[in-house]
Amino acid sequence: MLEVSNATLHYGAAQALRGVSLTAQAGKITCVLGRNGVGKTSLMRSIVGHHRLTSGSVAFEGKALGRSAAYDRARSGIAFVPQGREIFPLLTVKENLESGFASLKRADRNVPGHVFELFPVLRQMLSRRGGDLSGGQQQQLAIGRALVMRPKLLVLDEPTEGIQPSIIKDIGRAIHYLRDQAGIAVLLVEQYLDFCRELADEVYVMDRGQIVHTGPAEDLDRPHVRKFLTV
Repeated sequence: MLEVSNATLHYGAAQALRGVSLTAQAGKITCVLGRNGVGKTSLMRSIVGHHRLTSGSVAFEGKALGRSAAYDRARSGIAFVPQGREIFPLLTVKENLESGFASLKRADRNVPGHVFELFPVLRQMLSRRGGDLSGGQQQQLAIGRALVMRPKLLVLDEPTEGIQPSIIKDIGRAIHYLRDQAGIAVLLVEQYLDFCRELADEVYVMDRGQIVHTGPAEDLDRPHVRKFLTV
C-alpha cells in the first residue's frame, strides 16, 4: 500500500530524515517508535504531503507520489490524524466530520455508519462545538473525520498522547476494527509501548532521523531495541 524509499528531509541546514525506508501493507498495523525529536512526525508529514522531501520517494499503491500536494494525496486515499488533533474548535462535531467531505465525490458525501459505531459519543454530541469536547473526545473526532474520507491508508501521529486510559482502549479497538474488518493499512506513530505492542504487526524504531530496527512487535522487549526507546 505504501512504500517509502531512502527518504531524506532538511529544514534549512538541519537534517530531519536520513535515508528512511519503510512499508505499510493493507490489513496491517505498522508502528513507528522512537524518542522525542528523532524525526517521526517529520516522516509522517512527508508521507501525507505536508513536507517536501529533499530526496528519496514515497509510493502509494505502486504509484510514485512525487511532489503531489497533500490534498491530492487525500483524494487518492491517504488520511492523516495529526499530533495535537487539530480539529476546528468553533465548528460543531457534525461540521468537523463533514470537513472530511472535501476529498470525496458528491455522491459519497455522508458519514459512514461505522464512525458512530466505533465512537458512539460523536453521535451524542453532533451539535456540540469541537472546542467544548474533552481531549479524548477530540481525538475520537479527529479519527472519525479521517474515516469520513474512506481512506485506504490511515496515518496516526501519537493518538494516545494526553488521553485517559478508557478512551485509549476505545481507540485501540477502533484500530483493530479498521485492520481486521475494513482492511485499511494503518501507519501509527506512538510513544506508549504497551499500546504498540498490543496492536502492531510490524515495528520500526527511529533514532536521529534513521531507522535503526525493523521487526515484529515482540522485539520491543529485546534490550538492544529498548535502548532506543528509553530516556
